[in-house]
Amino acid sequence: MNYSTTRIAGPLMLAAGLLAGCGGISDLTKERVARSETSVQQAQQTVGNSEQGALELQRAKENLDNARKAMKDGNGELADRHAQLAQLDAELAVSKSQTASARKAADELLASIKQLRQEAERPTSPTETQQRTTDDK
Repeated sequence: MNYSTTRIAGPLMLAAGLLAGCGGISDLTKERVARSETSVQQAQQTVGNSEQGALELQRAKENLDNARKAMKDGNGELADRHAQLAQLDAELAVSKSQTASARKAADELLASIKQLRQEAERPTSPTETQQRTTDDK
């Protein structure tokens, strides 16, 4: 090899080495995929068979599958993006499920309060009924 060939080949070999290093999956991406797996599992437990959050949970699972596939294919950037989406969708599924549960509990509480008010307003004895009728006049 002469001097000019070495001058060109050196930087080319360095660039090829750098590109080969970029093709791997970073520890950060691996960590994000692992976190998204945990988030999806937790969302599955929280949402369960509930209708609320089911669509978001399904999207989270699909994004997690896409992240795993991208990691397997060596595409760290795409794996990272899908892992982040999976985690966000899992969090949204949990939030929707919890909101629905809170709404249901609030509705049940309001129904109980209404029932208690009706019972409190109901006369308990004929004398009390007569007294209320007299008081209303």
